[in-house]
Amino acid sequence: MNQEVVITCAVTGSGETQHKHPDLPITPKQIADACVEAANAGAAVTHIHVRDPETGSGGRDHAMFAEVAERVRASGVDVVLNLTTGMGGDYYVGEKVPTDPGPGTDFVLPIERVSHIDGILPEICSLDCGTMNFGDGNLLMINTPDHLRVAAKHIQELGVKPELEVFDTGHVWMANRMFEEGLIDEPPLYQICLGIPYGAPATTGAMKAMCDMLPEGANWTAFGISRHQMPMVAQAVLLGGHVRVGLEDNLYLERGKFASNGQLVEKAVKIVEMLGAKVVGPQEAREKFKLTKQK
Repeated sequence: MNQEVVITCAVTGSGETQHKHPDLPITPKQIADACVEAANAGAAVTHIHVRDPETGSGGRDHAMFAEVAERVRASGVDVVLNLTTGMGGDYYVGEKVPTDPGPGTDFVLPIERVSHIDGILPEICSLDCGTMNFGDGNLLMINTPDHLRVAAKHIQELGVKPELEVFDTGHVWMANRMFEEGLIDEPPLYQICLGIPYGAPATTGAMKAMCDMLPEGANWTAFGISRHQMPMVAQAVLLGGHVRVGLEDNLYLERGKFASNGQLVEKAVKIVEMLGAKVVGPQEAREKFKLTKQK
């Protein structure tokens, strides 16, 4: 069991949830305010996507990422920034000609996917470590081994800690290989992502199988989506990991009641403390994960 737990809050995500929650953070100001709210509730790390302010859909606009980071840093609230690099890996298979990208495709080279990290220099950025069928339909999340190596090397050169997003056991294998190749600095940080169709399910067995594959000395955190969010908080702590909550993964505090990011963090804090563990702050997270604060 983990006695000192880091809570990450994923405040908005990029999924088409803007019409499903009345107060989902969409503008840079709203996203930054959500990060501050989460930090004040007990989150040491905030995981950040940006959205088109007009449509609410996920995006990868550099200026929006920069504005969110600047607003959070100017707030005076200490929290570790974790920026996504997941955008730019979506390929919708064409219904008539499979090699023709379908509507919604956003697929670019790895350096472009991580280019917003260069100027902002967050302490952490995500790195999705595999390819998978993402939900029902024709969407592929594509992260080839060579693309991953290019991205990992660039992130390493920037002095940013990659959070290795693993959605299934094969993704752990790939992340481990990059660590063995020297593309990931010690100690590696893994995010075990559960319950997303069609990766690993949000079950005790799946979480344990994945954390058992991690190299010695690795740090790891985990989350489950939707109704599995809080059960996976408890399970991660019991298996020795850290936890993630937030509106990216779950919109409800309880059945029929919308949540805020702060409320989800507060609920996670209660679960951690009821298990007899302690929630730690951003400075402790930096020490545990060996982060470098450059800005």
